Amino acid sequence: MIEFIKGTVEYINPEYIVIENNGVGYQIYTPNPFIFKRESQETVYTYQHVREEILALYGFKTREERALFLKLLNVTGIGPKGGLAILASGEPEQVIRAIENEDEKYLVKFPGVGKKTARQIILDLKGKLNDLIPSFHPDLFSEDHELEINTSHTELDEAVEALKVLGYAEREIKKVLPELRKEKLSTDQYIKKALQKLLK
Repeated sequence: MIEFIKGTVEYINPEYIVIENNGVGYQIYTPNPFIFKRESQETVYTYQHVREEILALYGFKTREERALFLKLLNVTGIGPKGGLAILASGEPEQVIRAIENEDEKYLVKFPGVGKKTARQIILDLKGKLNDLIPSFHPDLFSEDHELEINTSHTELDEAVEALKVLGYAEREIKKVLPELRKEKLSTDQYIKKALQKLLK
């Protein structure tokens, strides 16, 4: 297994990033590709997913975030895409809290998570995530982290595409667009703000 890849971010799109290391470009699917900056040096902690003819790399900012992703994959009905959609909210602590408190209403707000899957998540993971809670640092998921903001409609368009990739329907996205248009944010911040509203 590839533990991590360290290199330069060469390309970003709503589904994945490409990191160049020693002349090789690695395509890595991440919960929110837009938290990365082009041409920045990054260390991405990876999980290699192999299934039938599928071979894909999934990447995370921290080992702890990857650990939560792997625990979600162990739940019946949650695949890599579903795991990424849950983590894309940027608030792992809230996900863990919802599981521990058996908060089905919170969990069913994620794309692809119905009542049956929400119950399964709680059944499979409740009491098994406490070791992860101290590992998450709030500053990693803060909206106030420094970003170079060069805002135009491009950032909002990219955010909309990312939300579609995560499984949100156009009608759901359209509900939050008016409020998003009032602000000038980076793509990453647009995504986080939209997810916060969609998960309410």
